[in-house]
Amino acid sequence: MRNLRGVILAGGLGKRLLPLTKITNKHLLPVYDKPMIYYPLTLLVRAGIKDILIVTGGNHAGEFLRLLGNGHEFGLSHIHYAYQEGEGGIAEALGLAQHFAKNSRIAVVLGDNILENGIKEYVDRFRRQKSGARVLLKEVDDPERFGVATLKGRKILAIEEKPKTPKSRYAVTGVYMYDEKVFEIIKSLKPSGRGEFEITDVNNAYIRKNELEFDVLKGWWTDSGTYDSLLRANQLVAEKVKKGSSNG
Repeated sequence: MRNLRGVILAGGLGKRLLPLTKITNKHLLPVYDKPMIYYPLTLLVRAGIKDILIVTGGNHAGEFLRLLGNGHEFGLSHIHYAYQEGEGGIAEALGLAQHFAKNSRIAVVLGDNILENGIKEYVDRFRRQKSGARVLLKEVDDPERFGVATLKGRKILAIEEKPKTPKSRYAVTGVYMYDEKVFEIIKSLKPSGRGEFEITDVNNAYIRKNELEFDVLKGWWTDSGTYDSLLRANQLVAEKVKKGSSNG
């Protein structure tokens, strides 16, 4: 199967979590018994991905190196790092991974996303996929917070970013898989109304090529970018850990 590299996007200033993020990066905040960044890193490693780049930014980027080093704790021999200046959006941050990808396919995880289960089965499907991209969807109660997919059978017709009136309850989670064309697509993007380069525009470009596949995620999923979702992430992880220890 095709080689795959991993990218974790952990930049931004975490303004929605002030004052928690006044003296640290959002992705270094605790989620139950581990720093937030541990979860996406573990997710990629358990999916069999060992070449990993962390894209970070802000005033506390050096703390990632202090915390993670070369990733020996995760069974890695090396972790790559890149720095995003400012807040240009998820797609801009992903564009910084081009030198690292080296024409390989990539699996991308947003640094504040936490999943109950692993993603190996979805990653393996993408490895077998001839070309294009793959996203993971999850049915949620608050789709207006996310990119929302309009579905027709096994096909995504469109993705709308933070719609006021969502056309479905299927949110695009922060796990994306792309072939080598993604960087040319990013270069062709224009800033959105928010002044950012949106990952939804990348996904819609693959839809226009008829090259976007999807899976519906099993188990729970949450981001951790607001007070409420950070609290929920802590509660979900605590419950999972306690259940695991009681079963063990």
